[in-house]
Amino acid sequence: MGDRLDGTMKIIDRIAASRPSLSFEFFPPRDDVGFWDLFKTIQSLKSLDPTYVSVTYGAGGSTRRKTVDLVARIKADTNIEPVAHLTCVGATARDIADVADELWAANVRNILALRGDPPAGDSEFVQPAGGFAHAAELVYFLRQRHGFCVAGACHPEKHPDAPDSETDLRHLKAKVDAGCDYLVTQLFFDNTDFYRFREHAEALGITVPVIAGIMPILSVKQVKRFTQLCGARIPRDLLEKIESVEDDAEAVRQVGTVHALKQCEDLIANGVAGLHFYTLNRSTATRAVFQHIKAQVAGKRCRAEDHSPGA
Repeated sequence: MGDRLDGTMKIIDRIAASRPSLSFEFFPPRDDVGFWDLFKTIQSLKSLDPTYVSVTYGAGGSTRRKTVDLVARIKADTNIEPVAHLTCVGATARDIADVADELWAANVRNILALRGDPPAGDSEFVQPAGGFAHAAELVYFLRQRHGFCVAGACHPEKHPDAPDSETDLRHLKAKVDAGCDYLVTQLFFDNTDFYRFREHAEALGITVPVIAGIMPILSVKQVKRFTQLCGARIPRDLLEKIESVEDDAEAVRQVGTVHALKQCEDLIANGVAGLHFYTLNRSTATRAVFQHIKAQVAGKRCRAEDHSPGA
C-alpha cells in the first residue's frame, strides 16, 4: 500500500497498514562524531522494524543542515522510512522551498510541519520577514509545493501559547484543513488527557489519525524542564515516585519505563492509531518498551487472525 517506484512510502499509508504504528524520534547532534554515532544507533533499529523514525529541526532551525543530511542518509542507507521536521522559525518561504526541494530530491516524502519554538534568548515566536506565522500556512505551502505526506503536532493539554483548549483546537482544525495527513501529540503522562483531547478533536471534525507521543522518564530534572517548556503535566503519583528515587538514576529509569509501558498498553487497548517514542537519542529504555509493545501487538494480531472467519 502506497509503495512507489522510487522505493518511498507515505507514512499515512504505513499507519493504515500497521495500526498501531510504532515510531521513534531523534535530534541531530551538532558535531560529526555524534552524527555518525546516532546514525549507527538508527541503523541498529532496523531489526525492530519501526513504522518510521523522525528527525527534529533543532531550536530555531539551528540544526537544519544536519536534519536534511541525516534524513537523506537514513533514506539512502537503511530500510527505515524517515520523517523530516521542518519549522517556520527564521526562514523565508524561499528558504523553506529550498529545503523541501532538497528533501524531495533525496526521495524523502514525509515531513512534520511545525511553527517551531523561538530561538534561544527569545521569549516569543516572531514571524520571519517573507516567512510564515503559523504551522497551517507551512502545511498548505508544502502540500502545494510537492506531494509530501505532511504531519502536524498537537497538544493533549493545549499548546502553551494558546489561551484555552477551545482556541487551540480551532487552530488545530485549521492546520488539518490545510492538509495534515495525521497528527503527533506532544508528550503526556496521563492517558486521560489524551482520551479527552481525542474526543474533543473528533467532535470538531478532526478525523485524521492521532499518534500518541510517549517519553520514558530518564531524569527527574530533565523531565521537569521538558514539561515546563511544553506545558505537559506530571501526575502527582508519578512525580512522587520519581522524586523518591531521584538520586538513583537506574531507579528513575525503571520507574519511567514501567509507567511508559503501562501507558502504551492502555493506549493500545483503547484503539490508539500509533505510538511515537521521544528517545532523547538514548534508546535503551525506549527500546525496552518498544520491544515489549511490538511483541504484544504481534500476539494480538495473531489471535485476531486465529479467530477470523475461515481461519
